[in-house]
Amino acid sequence: MQKRHFLSAAALGGLTLSHSAQAEALAKRPVGPGLLTVTGAISRSNRGALNPALDQMMVKQKLSFDRAYVFDFAALLALPAINLRPTLEYDAKPHGLRGPLLADVAKAAGAAEHAKLLLRAVDGYAVVLTLADARKYRYIVATHLDDAPMPLGGLGPLWAVYEPEHYPDMAAKPLTERFALCPWGLYHVEVQPPAAA
Repeated sequence: MQKRHFLSAAALGGLTLSHSAQAEALAKRPVGPGLLTVTGAISRSNRGALNPALDQMMVKQKLSFDRAYVFDFAALLALPAINLRPTLEYDAKPHGLRGPLLADVAKAAGAAEHAKLLLRAVDGYAVVLTLADARKYRYIVATHLDDAPMPLGGLGPLWAVYEPEHYPDMAAKPLTERFALCPWGLYHVEVQPPAAA
């Protein structure tokens, strides 16, 4: 009888932990529309697998994942913001950009250390950037351009970008080549695990 009671209590305890973990994940779910989905080698998640019926753009871009961490606008604004003022290739003028560090966004999703980040834009443009380079060049996930939220249809609503003028190797490039690793309309980050040694 004691054994049966112990097993019942253990099973209920497991349900409580499982329910608690589910409640924690639900509490972290975005309240607003998801703007940035992080998948791959992450240790945190707040949504389940790709839904072939409802995640149409992701399906068309051949994404696949079992779980993800999704940020809405409020979640991105809750992270410490960095201000940049790069000269942009589109009009050769300096503009103010603000948003959290890309490395902090990856960290919030539990990205593996020394990972690579595959950054995808809504138009399918994709680039690979190491997490080390994201830190070195202080990439941000820009949410604001010249103090206004960036609209869809322009460079936003999110843009992975940095300030090339602050880095001699990047400042030496022609203006039209400085932003090749900066997808605007960013909506997905795939965290790829570090290569095995």
